[in-house]
Amino acid sequence: MPPQLRVAARFVLDHPKDVALMSMREQAHQAGVSHSTMMRLARWLGLDGYEDMRSLYARALRETIVGEPARQGKQDGDPGYSTVGVVADTLAAQIASLGEYGSAMQLIAAAGLLARSANLFVLASRYPVASHCADIMSFLVDGDRKVTLVGEMGGAGLDVLQHAGGGDVLLAVGMSPYERTTIEVARQSVRQGVGVVAITDSSVSPLARIAREAIIVTSNSQSFFRSLAPAFAAVEILAALTAAQSEVNAADRVKQSEGQLAAFGIYWKPPR
Repeated sequence: MPPQLRVAARFVLDHPKDVALMSMREQAHQAGVSHSTMMRLARWLGLDGYEDMRSLYARALRETIVGEPARQGKQDGDPGYSTVGVVADTLAAQIASLGEYGSAMQLIAAAGLLARSANLFVLASRYPVASHCADIMSFLVDGDRKVTLVGEMGGAGLDVLQHAGGGDVLLAVGMSPYERTTIEVARQSVRQGVGVVAITDSSVSPLARIAREAIIVTSNSQSFFRSLAPAFAAVEILAALTAAQSEVNAADRVKQSEGQLAAFGIYWKPPR
């Protein structure tokens, strides 16, 4: 696909509601391309024109919201109530979308790769999702298998990946704007035969194109920040799926770990 069409396609993939609701010229402006590029994209996809694409997205949007009750307005005159409702509804919808067929198949395929891995390396990034993933996945391995958080202060250095190879898996998290180190480490891992599982925000992100299995999550929010809630949810679903295929009793491992921490007086106890 030519570069400008790729830019337009990225916008269409990442902003389905805007495709359904905005004019073609507004979408082109948002995407940073000409309106003729949007028309060429439609023809490249085999459609007669861009209105055909908008119609497809509009129908999908209608089918998504049919039957969903509208949230009631402000309660007791508190202007913050509507903000709470909008943000909560958005997060709930984003997380619920992980249960749709396409996303579920991505998660199942990724879990299968993790369950078969000899060793799991989790590439740390500016997102705390990675450290959470390494923490919960550590309960799913035993014997010679290891889960290693790589590239974070307190974790292992990137040099441990020099010995990774076939049978090992690297899990990497990357959202736009993508970190150069994440992409370069993932590429080098692939060259070494390591299977890469990506949690990323677009099916055309550079990380998704590198990965053997990619889990696509949304990161848009109704506020000023990028939401990580869908990525955290994806990690926890991935852990549950991997545990179901693992020979390790994860629940017993968690109980044992908590018992050891309790023995060291880590947990607070009420005064007698």
